[in-house]
Amino acid sequence: MNLPSFLWLWRIAAWSMGLSLLAYLLLAITGGWLLYGRSNSEPRPAWLRPLHYTIGGTLVALVLLLLAIGLVGTVGHYGSLGHSAHLPIGLAVVGLTLVSAWSSTQISPSRPWARSLHLSINLTLLFGFIAVSLTGWSVVQKYLP
Repeated sequence: MNLPSFLWLWRIAAWSMGLSLLAYLLLAITGGWLLYGRSNSEPRPAWLRPLHYTIGGTLVALVLLLLAIGLVGTVGHYGSLGHSAHLPIGLAVVGLTLVSAWSSTQISPSRPWARSLHLSINLTLLFGFIAVSLTGWSVVQKYLP
């Protein structure tokens, strides 16, 4: 691709990453609230679970947007992929996000493994977000004038 500037694309990516981290934080808070209520046999507000699912869906959309931006921007700028560790780490974060979303739909009393899988994946996703943020920062420095 021969586009005049990819700076606008990186701005969208920066906002998407910031919103992804915010969504992850909100998911940790609402998920912790759900877990606390469940552990202490307290009733949960009717709006809490739908809010958790909505934020989770938003996170999936943002991560997929970041994937698309990264692929288009990198191919457009370099003509190919794989110029740093950001690609495999980013793909891992996308995969973890999708598996986390899938596992959330499996949580039920008849599938006790799903909740622990969901929580484990989300903890792993925290480290993935840290790694993708660090590698992403070094990638962005290559594109800045």
